[in-house]
Amino acid sequence: MSVDAVKFNVKDRPEFFKVLRKRVNQHFKENNISKYGNAKMQIKSVFMICLYFLPLVAMLSGTVTSFWGVFSMWILMGFGISGIGLAIMHDANHGAYSKNKTLNSAMGFILNFIGGYPANWRIQHNVLHHTFTNIDGHDEDIEKQGIVRFSPNQPKKGIFKFQVFYAPILYGILTIYWFLGKDFEQLVRYNRMGLLQGQNLTFGKALAEIIFHKLWYAALVIVLPLLLIDLPWWQILIGFGAMHFLSGLILALIFQTAHVIEETNFYEPDENNSVENNWAIHQLHTTANYANGSTFFSWFIGGLNYQIEHHLFPTICHVHFKEVSKIVEKTAKEYDLPYYQHRTFYDALKSHFSLLYKLGTGKI
Repeated sequence: MSVDAVKFNVKDRPEFFKVLRKRVNQHFKENNISKYGNAKMQIKSVFMICLYFLPLVAMLSGTVTSFWGVFSMWILMGFGISGIGLAIMHDANHGAYSKNKTLNSAMGFILNFIGGYPANWRIQHNVLHHTFTNIDGHDEDIEKQGIVRFSPNQPKKGIFKFQVFYAPILYGILTIYWFLGKDFEQLVRYNRMGLLQGQNLTFGKALAEIIFHKLWYAALVIVLPLLLIDLPWWQILIGFGAMHFLSGLILALIFQTAHVIEETNFYEPDENNSVENNWAIHQLHTTANYANGSTFFSWFIGGLNYQIEHHLFPTICHVHFKEVSKIVEKTAKEYDLPYYQHRTFYDALKSHFSLLYKLGTGKI
């Protein structure tokens, strides 16, 4: 992973983003609305937090005691992890949840309750992924260290011919790996890259925070259930594993279907560490929307089916993306720029796995 900043082509139609930004700002001004979250966001937050914590309370209090009852509680918690990750902490760690920085920090902290470390997430997602989307050697979301080939610019291996089959399994272990090892591995790498300073952290402080938060998280969702739930230990661990597998699969598929699909482009910096487009136009070439007509789906996944709007305006709360998308699509067409979208999530999934197959078999 390179620490050198990629140079975007600032001469590539800079007027596009100037016009787009002006139109979006005008939309909020004319309608006298804030770019941050509103009452709908607050209601959603309460729902998602309850979806995670109420099943846990039901198990620990003995309200639910049978294996299948307890297992169903773990499954609900898996949806709760997904909902918190997609619809609450994501906006908060982008600074989009509220204009109040303290509230953003508090809602972003909830990531600790699902096994992750917010500072590492902000580096991987906000700094590396959002800045260098689909650029090999810079965007960690497509760098899987030879396990999966996500870009035509990455080396081919014989094992990749099976990746279309084993990728979903890897997606499923995303959050459990996040809890057990990813944060420690990332911390070492980000410290070496000098990225911790941007989060006002030293290596020692970050390591202490990770260890502390993971210990109380383990006590909450592993130790307490083992002590208080009257079921064999292995049944409890099956439930814990199912919770994380479900959440990992949901989170991975929501993000991968927005960037790693047949329609989007992948880039390598040239000898001058440059790419051909300016930053905003680069986002249009590397990002896609899907299922924009599905109200409930969009509600549950935090508007992340409007990935184009999110990448262009990451500090705008997702509750506004539907209206903003009309402005973005119209402006992109005016400047003869791509605006990739799939009608349904299923269509986006097909495109993702079709690309995985082609990349794995060496067809591209």
